[in-house]
Amino acid sequence: TPRGWYMLRYFNPNTFAWDGPDADFTPRSDDLPWCMVPEKKITPEDVKYVLSSHYQGTPYDPYAATASEKGIYRPIGVNRNDFMALLQMRPDVPEDFRAVEWLAFASNAFNTMVPFYANVDTTPEYLSNTTGDVSTDNFYWASRLLAAMADASYAKSVFHIERYTLSVGSKAYGIINTYDDAQRGEADPAARAALRTKANEELAAMVRAETTDALNKVLFELSSGMKNAYSRSDA
Repeated sequence: TPRGWYMLRYFNPNTFAWDGPDADFTPRSDDLPWCMVPEKKITPEDVKYVLSSHYQGTPYDPYAATASEKGIYRPIGVNRNDFMALLQMRPDVPEDFRAVEWLAFASNAFNTMVPFYANVDTTPEYLSNTTGDVSTDNFYWASRLLAAMADASYAKSVFHIERYTLSVGSKAYGIINTYDDAQRGEADPAARAALRTKANEELAAMVRAETTDALNKVLFELSSGMKNAYSRSDA
């Protein structure tokens, strides 16, 4: 019920009063609307936002600095999140490159999703080479590490995660738009398929660079807050 309340509150913020003593519905309401029309068209980012929910913007956020009710409800974006896939079928795009699959690994509260063309025969190594042991050489483990470190240093690291997500999203759209245009100008289906494979490799290289950069910054924040930290003047 609390998770349903948060999603309804996000997609229909003005339809009902969701907060305060005079709220129409609260996280404890057992009569939430079963089906609603959202107040605006839903984007991939909207879906990702609600799947990443930790009740941000409410008194129930476990990361809130001060809140009497923080952490009392199970969030949507929990530590056990492992994999998220969002399939987007774009009706204004030719059929062979219409499908885009957005992928994300680890806790949704701290990860970023990346679009990849779906109609391909191979997967970039950064996604396909996941090992049983921890490694920064693949997107899965790098995302797991980033989430764990950002959670442990939330106040100092959350803005790094926000910038990471925005940077990946803007660069990913740029790559997809570029390769959409290239495929529209290519008549040969095999050549279009090759362009999709090339685009996916470029997307993987981009998210690897962005993820490594975010890891560098969040590790610094977490290391600076270690319990045995002392200033250099104590040497």
